[in-house]
Amino acid sequence: MKVVIDTDPGIDDALAILLATASPELDLLGLTTVFGNCAIDVATRNALVLLDIVRRPDVPVARGAADPLASPYLGPVPQVHGVDGLGDGGPSPSPTREPVAQSAAEFLCRTAAAHPGELTILAIGPLTNLALALRLRPDLDTLVERVVVMGGNALVPGNATPAAEANMRSDPEAADVVFGARWPVTMVGLDVTHRVSLRGADVDRLMSAPTEPGRLLARALPLYRSFLERTNGLDGIYLHDPTALACLLDPAAFAVSRWPVRVETQGISRGKTWPSLGDTDDATPAPWQGRPEIGVCVDVDASRVVGLLLDRLSTAVGAADAGEGGG
Repeated sequence: MKVVIDTDPGIDDALAILLATASPELDLLGLTTVFGNCAIDVATRNALVLLDIVRRPDVPVARGAADPLASPYLGPVPQVHGVDGLGDGGPSPSPTREPVAQSAAEFLCRTAAAHPGELTILAIGPLTNLALALRLRPDLDTLVERVVVMGGNALVPGNATPAAEANMRSDPEAADVVFGARWPVTMVGLDVTHRVSLRGADVDRLMSAPTEPGRLLARALPLYRSFLERTNGLDGIYLHDPTALACLLDPAAFAVSRWPVRVETQGISRGKTWPSLGDTDDATPAPWQGRPEIGVCVDVDASRVVGLLLDRLSTAVGAADAGEGGG
């Protein structure tokens, strides 16, 4: 499976990238970076560092958007991901190379054109790069096989605000464009990612691995884990972005409904993903008319997904004796 990961690393993005490089089913063609968990220069540096750590100099990195389409960047979330985007647990090495000369949007267009009908875009940050790529090449949505998005909340509350999930709130205008395009989209949002968590004991074991990826996690995960324990009462960590990757690796573990989805761009619900559920007097209200149905993950076999992700993470960091996991 040919994949480009559009990412704002970020700690759970880092986990997803480690997982992707430990998944032989995936032919990782590149990383494109975007603002979000951290500013674009930090996100790009982290993407390069992560690929150095897993010894993948063959995977290019393209620097992407620094700001949303129509509003200022809301800023990083150092309380979750650290000032350095990787937990502020000590210095990480400097990257050994630079990003490619192409922008992320250009890279997406050229990669899709080189592999028509074969490319999957795994988008685990704000969707700005994808919207910009559609501006550059309006037929891009006929060249890409599918887009899998970590973001949104169809039937549950948000996490950035009571209404909105963080990636959608970061650039709702871009998300509405992406969800309205012709490519097949699957939304892996809080409806399922809040059911997939890694237990504290398994987090400890991964951080204790005496390898470069293990040492990275030992620096990165304590802040993320502490935040989630403090705010959500979680013994462990959510696996938001890795769950979107799991949807590529084991789609049968997810229950998917299909609806047109709009993304709110105004007011206190800005960033809310609104599916047209078909239970109104008018089966398709005007704002949703003419919109394609997208796949919305509404349920997940959490223990199955955690088992898969823990097995792959153990491989990625060199931690022995993967546990059974638990959601």
